[in-house]
Amino acid sequence: MSDQQVREELTKYARRAVAQGLVVGPGGNLSARSGGTMLLSPSGYALEDLEPDEWIAIDIETGATSAGSTRPSSEVLMHLYSYRVNPDIQAIVHTHPAYTIALSLVFDELPHLFPDQSALVGDIGFVPYVLPTTKQLADAVTAKVKEHTALILVNHGLVTTGKNLREAYYRTQVVEESAKVYMIAKAAGEPKVLTAEEYKEIQSLESEAYRVQLLQQLKS
Repeated sequence: MSDQQVREELTKYARRAVAQGLVVGPGGNLSARSGGTMLLSPSGYALEDLEPDEWIAIDIETGATSAGSTRPSSEVLMHLYSYRVNPDIQAIVHTHPAYTIALSLVFDELPHLFPDQSALVGDIGFVPYVLPTTKQLADAVTAKVKEHTALILVNHGLVTTGKNLREAYYRTQVVEESAKVYMIAKAAGEPKVLTAEEYKEIQSLESEAYRVQLLQQLKS
């Protein structure tokens, strides 16, 4: 993708995140690689108000921004460090989904519940509460971002990664739906969760591997 295409993709998914209630007000931040550059949402802007030319270009290696740029998201280090430690990451979506946050307040895990979750997200990591926007949070996320494509930030929100924005955003949706299902089931009784063996069986299905491959390749 060209730099302009990446900016347009970011704008589209930023607006989807707001429209689907995954963030409110100026919360949340998105980024994507464009060569050696990270394009990141600016600080203080509501995501639905962003235009393609307002995403801030930051050199991944040096952290430098162009002169005169608007201040980048206060979570800039979390994004920057993640790209540095995991070259497979091409996009990062950080949102504040209600069910995911609610789950993090009362549980310390989100088990495997249904095939989409197991095939498209895998094991979901948890990051204990750390003050937002700090280097400490960036370090805590970076320590787990190689092992997990989705991280629940306790008392805070959700971070998902992907080989493109579509994949990262889809993972956000699946985790939020998983949290919703788990919370509803827990209110009624003890949920029947997938065993480790059942989880591995789902991941080994050729049909699921094809679907993941398609998700990574198709235009959003």
